[in-house]
Amino acid sequence: MNKTVKSTGAPVQWVKNNPHCLAMLYFVFYLIAFFSLEQIHRPDLHIIHCALDDVIPFCEWFIIPYCLWFLVMPGSLIYFMFRDKKAFLDLSFLMFTGMTFCLLVYLVWPNGLDLRVEITQTNWAARLVAALQGFDTPTNVCPSIHVSSTVAVELAVRRSESLGKKGWLKAANFVVTVAICLSTMFLKQHSAVDVALGIALSLLLGWVTWHTNWQAALKKTPLRVLFQQRL
Repeated sequence: MNKTVKSTGAPVQWVKNNPHCLAMLYFVFYLIAFFSLEQIHRPDLHIIHCALDDVIPFCEWFIIPYCLWFLVMPGSLIYFMFRDKKAFLDLSFLMFTGMTFCLLVYLVWPNGLDLRVEITQTNWAARLVAALQGFDTPTNVCPSIHVSSTVAVELAVRRSESLGKKGWLKAANFVVTVAICLSTMFLKQHSAVDVALGIALSLLLGWVTWHTNWQAALKKTPLRVLFQQRL
């Protein structure tokens, strides 16, 4: 049974007592790597497209579930960091390994989209989508990190002991997961190919996370500090 992580009061002391939280430093590497790749002009860009993309219409209202990702992804990590150390480490391994794999794919096989349509709607949702497209280029899309990390959260929530029998919460998270994945296609942020591969990536890494002894391998590296128990 997982024990709730107890705080000792002072933030610095809490970090020393709970070194597993240092896994969150991965985001420093991720943000630098992702936005660096966004700035690189790649003439050998591979355009991702399939027939299903032409059937799915643009719908600006999917910006709502799309933006939920910015709450669900960090929120789940923070919750597990304080409440369920094992689930936090499992989710960190699953999500961060998936993100790193995607970054490597973007580096060696640059890809992008040609799906975006002219936004003629004038409501607030359409303006928000336009703003999103203004800073989020249609490159580095396959597999979709937005989708793979969302599915990673869903898998972790399903297996979390700290959530116990909160079936309503797990059901709600599943609905949100589906909505977020669909939103990437209805906003023309991703091809159905990106979504399918993002889901497949997390399912594969999910099997690795819960059916192999990946912790033993990491404990032989400097990352062993994450597994120390100082409470």
